[in-house]
Amino acid sequence: MIHSHRMEVFACRSSEKFAGKVIEHLRTLNNGEEPEIHLGALSVDNFSDGEFQPQYLESVRGATVYIIQSTMPPADNLMELLLAIDAAKRASADKVIAVMPYFGWARQDRKDRPRVAIGAKLVANLLKAAGADRVMTCDLHADQIQGFFDIPVDHVYASKVFIPFIQSRHFENLAIAAPDMGGAKRANAYARALDAGVVICHKTREKANVVGSITAIGDVEGKNVIIVDDMIDTAGTLCKAADVLKAKGAASVRAIATHGVLSGQAVQRLHDSSFEEVFITDTVPHPELENDSKIKIVSMAQVFANIIHKVYNYEPISTEFIR
Repeated sequence: MIHSHRMEVFACRSSEKFAGKVIEHLRTLNNGEEPEIHLGALSVDNFSDGEFQPQYLESVRGATVYIIQSTMPPADNLMELLLAIDAAKRASADKVIAVMPYFGWARQDRKDRPRVAIGAKLVANLLKAAGADRVMTCDLHADQIQGFFDIPVDHVYASKVFIPFIQSRHFENLAIAAPDMGGAKRANAYARALDAGVVICHKTREKANVVGSITAIGDVEGKNVIIVDDMIDTAGTLCKAADVLKAKGAASVRAIATHGVLSGQAVQRLHDSSFEEVFITDTVPHPELENDSKIKIVSMAQVFANIIHKVYNYEPISTEFIR
């Protein structure tokens, strides 16, 4: 008996809650058709030495398997995804698609110093070697990372949820700021969509994760400024940029960033900063921030559900990529 094309969705441990939200949206998109989409059973056995082994507890033979996992540190998150891809291939899945809301190691996208690795390229190679047929991800640190892959990459933007969200807040005298020169393209795209001015913050770095000085270029006086970035790691850059913008006369300063990595003292820095509010998405899980007074979480689950649904049904997805 030949089985019909079917979808199976699984989640590795770092993205189980996010995957649950994706499933809810997929069920809505599926419009009650049988079989009902569910989150597949994937267990992970831990060994005493720290190794682990994913195992599918249901058949994936002949299925298109979507594995949802963000690959922020520790490196176990990436390794778990690679093992899950390998396990699906060895269990005779027809296609395996890695759904990576946060693509870790993306900041290592070029050889900017002697004798360093290009980590993003290595991760691309590892995903293909493990057996991934396609990758879905969001707001890569550099768009050109897509070119590191020899398999299709669906690269969506958080602007799909952030722009309507900002519009719903009805800010007056709005200005969009880039925290550094590299973010100018992203800030300009938001500014066009929101009919707002653009401010560029120029920074110098003393070393990785340590900002030297920041100057703001653009009209700030009396503006409600929103700084747009792809991620918040230590929050050092963002908090300094907020101070500079306030000092130049901004009426208020807010930040939106796709990936809330929030390492070290980042959360405390944001709470102590000049920001009125900080908005991140749920690509990196932060259950401790669900009721936070300053840091608010906007979900990307519906965007990923739309992409999964369209790719599975061979529908065009170009509208999902509009910045």
